[in-house]
Amino acid sequence: MTMLEYVKLILEKVSFDKKLFERELDKGIKQLVPSEIKQLKEWCYSKFGTIYQTILNKIFNRPQFA
Repeated sequence: MTMLEYVKLILEKVSFDKKLFERELDKGIKQLVPSEIKQLKEWCYSKFGTIYQTILNKIFNRPQFA
């Protein structure tokens, strides 16, 4: 299992809790390389964009990901 797959798995498991989701997304991103972050961003928006769009925008619109 790659780190990207692991981060996705964790996010799916904690998606019931907004604060936990944000914390795990933030932690997970720190473990990934830029190409994986791009893939994670696309996956997150397609999977969780309707419920956590505010969190996703906050995390992925940081200067280091722009």
